[in-house]
Amino acid sequence: MTLQQRDKNHIWHPLTQHKLNPNIIGITKAKGAVLFDDNNNAYIDGIASWYTSMYGHCNDYVNNCVYKQMQQLDHVVFTGFTHEPAVKLSEELIKILPDNQTKLFFGDNGSTSVEIAIKMALQYHANLNHNRNVLLAFEDGFHGDTFGAMSVSGLSVYNGPFEKHFLEVIRIPVPNKHNHNEILNQLKSLNATHAIAGFVYEPLVQGAAGMKMHDADGLNSILKFCQTHNIITIADEVMTGFGKTGRYFASDYIATKPDIICMSKSLTAGLVPMSITSCTQKIYDAFYHDDISKGLFHCHTYSANPIACTAALAGLELLQSDAIQNQIKKIIAAHKTFATSIIKHPKIKLVRQLGIILALDLNIEMERYGELRNQLFDYFMSQGVFLRPLGNTIYILAPFVITNDQLNTIYTAITNALDDF
Repeated sequence: MTLQQRDKNHIWHPLTQHKLNPNIIGITKAKGAVLFDDNNNAYIDGIASWYTSMYGHCNDYVNNCVYKQMQQLDHVVFTGFTHEPAVKLSEELIKILPDNQTKLFFGDNGSTSVEIAIKMALQYHANLNHNRNVLLAFEDGFHGDTFGAMSVSGLSVYNGPFEKHFLEVIRIPVPNKHNHNEILNQLKSLNATHAIAGFVYEPLVQGAAGMKMHDADGLNSILKFCQTHNIITIADEVMTGFGKTGRYFASDYIATKPDIICMSKSLTAGLVPMSITSCTQKIYDAFYHDDISKGLFHCHTYSANPIACTAALAGLELLQSDAIQNQIKKIIAAHKTFATSIIKHPKIKLVRQLGIILALDLNIEMERYGELRNQLFDYFMSQGVFLRPLGNTIYILAPFVITNDQLNTIYTAITNALDDF
């Protein structure tokens, strides 16, 4: 039996309606920017496997570091114990985070990093006897699939039957160059009528919304307002973090820094799951108390797993290396050249780019997971390119190690698709 046939026996895949999509592709190996299926077909990984494997699949340096760590310490409870990989990671990560971040809390994945951040914001106010329980979030945001993260997400395709169970959330528009005053006036009104505890946002790029990008100055105005009124600001950098926007974090483009930052995905170089939620000293101090109930009683069994911490440390070394920084610059330049040429195509409605993230909106109506979108996905795969269109948005977020030839193959596949569809 093939992998595909065996898979059907027991596995329930994420974001999959199995009755409509019964055939799952079996992947047997990966290296660099390429995936290989069980028929040895090669696919360029144009989205770095959901923005995780940014230094390439099966990176030798990361693997060797982790192998050495596995001989020393595999896992230990992180309540009451600590270890070198976690301590070293905290020291190295703090160096590249915005200057106001001082404390790190370890979790398992992007959703739980947001869940932890929301709990930090709500309990911060509770510990200080502030009666605040309302959250702000952007329209069309996406922050994960656990209940708190779903509550602040605005894409109903993911939330479905769960919405009646959510936290109280008010949504505001993303800032563009024309609506700053409108949003600020809305915030003033909301702040006067609601007990707002925190604001959760994807800085500059809303990933699941189709790489929808917004204005840094407008976001800065929102953050300044929030912090002036003690509304805890939570930057969801799960997708944008670690070099994808051309800087270490998207928050580096914005003058006002968040109180809390959520990190995961490429944090561990695509090797193993882990998340980190960082915060300012102000947040931490609200939990530092003689009363044990004032502590943050949140825990994951594999918090700060030494293997994951070691992978993250290796990833940080690579991220800051001249080789990777030069690759980022090359990808940015290549994207700009392609964007300039493709914007003239009659089937292109809009092109946008930030760092190595490039998104193209088609002048074609299609459902997010509809048949036309699926045909487009199949076409790219037939060309040896793995891309996952989000409705009528085609985007590229490939590993930093992708070659010029591989990038050109992606560009050619997109161009040919526009001519064929």
